[in-house]
Amino acid sequence: MKALRAASWEVVAVARRADRLDAVAAETGCDTFVADVTQQADVEALVSYTETLGAVDALINVAGGALGVDFVAEADSDDWSTMMELNVVSVQRMVKAFLPALRAASSTRGVADIVTISSTAAFISYEGGGGYNAAKAGVHAALGALRLELAGEPIRVVEVAPGMVKTEEFALNRLGGDAQKAEALYEGVEAPLTAENVADVVAYALHSPPHVNLDVIQMKPVAQAAQYKLHRGPLAPKL
Repeated sequence: MKALRAASWEVVAVARRADRLDAVAAETGCDTFVADVTQQADVEALVSYTETLGAVDALINVAGGALGVDFVAEADSDDWSTMMELNVVSVQRMVKAFLPALRAASSTRGVADIVTISSTAAFISYEGGGGYNAAKAGVHAALGALRLELAGEPIRVVEVAPGMVKTEEFALNRLGGDAQKAEALYEGVEAPLTAENVADVVAYALHSPPHVNLDVIQMKPVAQAAQYKLHRGPLAPKL
């Protein structure tokens, strides 16, 4: 949000919680709209609102999340359904809703963008992550199909897949609100990614030359060589 506003983009921030949106608006000067993108009526209301503002040059899908760390054979299927709705179905819902506006914008601007935040969990499975792995793999596959379906149109489909990102709520929500367990995930990890790091990559993709499409961008902190290999402790050169 900050990165795009700093580059003079007009931004409509969308979230379920009005208080969070108010804080973002106060900090960045962006416009806001309260909506739950898992609800079709909310998405339709959002489309109607943006039609009053002018062209939609880019859609950035950020909604998502993980629930639980249970093994596949022990997981709550309702949690899996929620993760699929958040990470996959909501992206399809938003793309379908905004594609007409994006096509119209691309005809005048020369390019339009669909950027979606996925995860390195889409590419490497790990124990206790089956539901999240499946959901992120699902959105990765859907974006691949979308890119093929839009071939020949000046619409870029960009997937940003971060590894370990330390945010205020991701781990906390995943672990049922257990703050101690959530903090332990990052213990000893020197400089995990931040939300600002991911935002900078999104802005870079949007500001690339119109003929350049950054299809899939995987990004991880230096301390994370892979999903299953994480260095805890100071990073130091071997001399």
